[in-house]
Amino acid sequence: MIGNKPAESTNILILGLGGVGFYLAKRLVHEGYAITAIESDSGSIRHADGSLDARLIQGNAMSIECWREAGAGNIDCLIAVTNNDAVNMMACLIADRFGISRKIARVRSLEFGGEDSILNANDLKIDLIIHPEELAAQEIFRLIKLRAGNDIIDVAEGQIQVMATRIPEKSPLAYRKLKDISKEYREFPFRVVAIARGITTLIPGGEHELLPQDQVFFMANNENLPRLMGMTGVEQQDRHRVMIIGGGLVGRRLAELLGKTVEVRLVEKDERSAQELSFALTHTEVLHGDGSDSNVLVSAGLLEMDTFITATGENETNIMSCVLAKHLMNTHNGHSPGKQSKCIALVNKEDYLVLAATMGSDIAMNKKILAGNEILKFIRRGELLSVAHLHGFDAEVVEIVAAPNSPITSKPLSKMDPSYYGKIMIGGIYRDGAWQVAVGDTHIQSDEQVIVVCMSPHLKDVQKLFLA
Repeated sequence: MIGNKPAESTNILILGLGGVGFYLAKRLVHEGYAITAIESDSGSIRHADGSLDARLIQGNAMSIECWREAGAGNIDCLIAVTNNDAVNMMACLIADRFGISRKIARVRSLEFGGEDSILNANDLKIDLIIHPEELAAQEIFRLIKLRAGNDIIDVAEGQIQVMATRIPEKSPLAYRKLKDISKEYREFPFRVVAIARGITTLIPGGEHELLPQDQVFFMANNENLPRLMGMTGVEQQDRHRVMIIGGGLVGRRLAELLGKTVEVRLVEKDERSAQELSFALTHTEVLHGDGSDSNVLVSAGLLEMDTFITATGENETNIMSCVLAKHLMNTHNGHSPGKQSKCIALVNKEDYLVLAATMGSDIAMNKKILAGNEILKFIRRGELLSVAHLHGFDAEVVEIVAAPNSPITSKPLSKMDPSYYGKIMIGGIYRDGAWQVAVGDTHIQSDEQVIVVCMSPHLKDVQKLFLA
């Protein structure tokens, strides 16, 4: 949703310009927020100085003098995302003394911030606690429990769904333009809202052609999802055998979430860690071995798995292990018609996301983006609500309200300003008490709720289009 409060009226202080901090600063600066950042590392300051229009202060996040230099008394929101949990929690207590109204902290430990914790969020004066590894584990758990497609995202309170799938060589949709596909399949409304091809994300138009190996996001009403799955060749099936590579914070937590309901096999490279995990994870079979070795994977039972997940701390290992596993499973499953094995890669480098999604991962997931988007949703309450980030795509699904006399209300979608093509697509609209997929002749009216898909850097353009 979006209100009348301009982003420029919000002053934000970010502590730490590491992965999450830099990602947030980049996104928020682009949307017009006034950003001040405190960072101790000179290399991070130099990197940010060359790409961010923000006030940068090199110093210690625990230095009150740095806070005063940052103008803490005039800050509306603190985002503490340094690599130190204790610093982030203490920063929120300091921010409270300065009168900063909203305080957000990234805390890896699950022992703090919960209702039953010794120190809960109220004690720590934190309005939003972000656990990146927990977010990643919970999101992968959600995807596995869906038991359908490569990725299905509920938007508009579940009345509209966005489904991702890969286009195989023999798909009836391959080598065809979107406008021709929509003419043939007219039984129900749907839209192709994003395409990942190579290392590029596309927000497509009618002239775009679907190619083999494209990772494609389709949008349709909830009741039409089974028909959409049938059209794209996605078969609904139970996911009951899962292999996880890496027993770190994400891998271990995911095994805990899945272990009681599905068969889980976890492969850990470090022998000591594998022994510890075998005692801690009573519902998971833990094996010691190198998950990037094909012999180890086959011996561990890869060919019988429904879902393969790489959750080590190394981007290259996660991506290449997924490529290897996908090759092995596809070769084996060529003799097992109907079996669809899925690969999910945890990718911590943002630039590798689309690459991972097209090389072998059905889903590429990033802790930094998951954490950053949770924070962005909190900050944008009353302004812009990002419903979801499309995994493996540089794109967002956004829910927004069309302001009276805004540009989007001036003409039908088919006559939208050409400068927005390739950046923004209108996916759905709430009209007559129900959500429906938008088509070319849809004319959005004032105060109507709309689902928009846009390239991540163009959220500000969405605001311009929907604001008077």
